[in-house]
Amino acid sequence: MPTFEEHRSLLTAVAYRILGSVTDAEDVVQEAWLRWSGADRADVADPKAYLVRVTSRLAIDRLRQLKARRESYVGPWLPEPISTGPDVAEHAALADSVELALLVVLETLTPLERAVFVLREAFDLPFAEIGEIVGRNEPAVRQLARRARERVRERRPRFDVDRDERRRITERFFGAAAEGDLDGLITLLSDKVQLVSDGGGKARAALRAITGSANVGRFLASITTQENIAKFMASIGLPDVPDWSFTMDTINGAPGIVMSAGDRVVGVLSLVIVDGRVETIYLMANPEKIAHLHPTA
Repeated sequence: MPTFEEHRSLLTAVAYRILGSVTDAEDVVQEAWLRWSGADRADVADPKAYLVRVTSRLAIDRLRQLKARRESYVGPWLPEPISTGPDVAEHAALADSVELALLVVLETLTPLERAVFVLREAFDLPFAEIGEIVGRNEPAVRQLARRARERVRERRPRFDVDRDERRRITERFFGAAAEGDLDGLITLLSDKVQLVSDGGGKARAALRAITGSANVGRFLASITTQENIAKFMASIGLPDVPDWSFTMDTINGAPGIVMSAGDRVVGVLSLVIVDGRVETIYLMANPEKIAHLHPTA
């Protein structure tokens, strides 16, 4: 089905932003393909618009189901990270729409608000077209979009450093973390820094956010010790500690740190930087959420 394949990357991008999950986005796109393969093409005037409509509706339905499951999730729930590569980071609008900090805020919206926000802000769809997708008239869609924007603006961290500066700070953080340099880490952390870790009950992780520069610094320095690495490896089913490494990668359009054991990614760190200091650290360690990632050189 050449037409579907032409739009697959767009459909995956839409589904991922609505769902915050790579696995669920791929499932939704596969379901959209089944709908497309069984559709009467004579009735489809605009294949792209049709496929975006079908994918978005499926993603909204899936998100409603997932909301209930996420309420019983073990510890904090974070979006699944994706490796986007430097080409995405160079396109600010595209990179911003997949920022982990934004995806975390989108979790606070209703499924309809989130879909409207994504379709309007990330993909610039007209309100009338969004209305056809979500089954609302245009005034109602505008109201949903306004409410979603206000909530995102209130809760989204403000990034006041450019991308080059973010990378430099992340590289300094990376070096200090890899060396277990507690003093070096603390100098990079905001006084009100918090670390949010997602192990999903399947990997060793804090069940609540760790706050304060001293506490966060000690935690980060400690996870590089051989004893804690061994405990972490055992928690994800790797009793023998293989080669352990840290590397830099572009994660969700921003510089991030990937932790690997042999040929397997076992953790991803993403930083929110405000006023030149690290204000929030997201640590994704749930093996189900990072299985699609591959170690970088």
